Amino acid sequence: MAETLLDERSLSKLRWRCRRGLLENDLFIERFFDRYAAGLTVRQAGALGELMDLADNDLLDLLLARREPAGELDRPDVNEVLGMLRKPASPGPGH
Repeated sequence: MAETLLDERSLSKLRWRCRRGLLENDLFIERFFDRYAAGLTVRQAGALGELMDLADNDLLDLLLARREPAGELDRPDVNEVLGMLRKPASPGPGH
């Protein structure tokens, strides 16, 4: 069964909600939206929203793989989105 894609209005609201106080977090999130916005599902958006409920430093620890999701966050959907967020930048031309 195909998953429901996020509509433009919901995507815009999610982008606004994902604005962070730490530049490092914003860089991960900006790269995530550049790569995945067009195909983001409602389920993935929900998981991303839960990650955005974390304090900036806790989120950064997850993004940098200093720690892994625990408790209620240790679920397949959250781990999937975290993996998408952690995916390294592609090397530019000539690398």
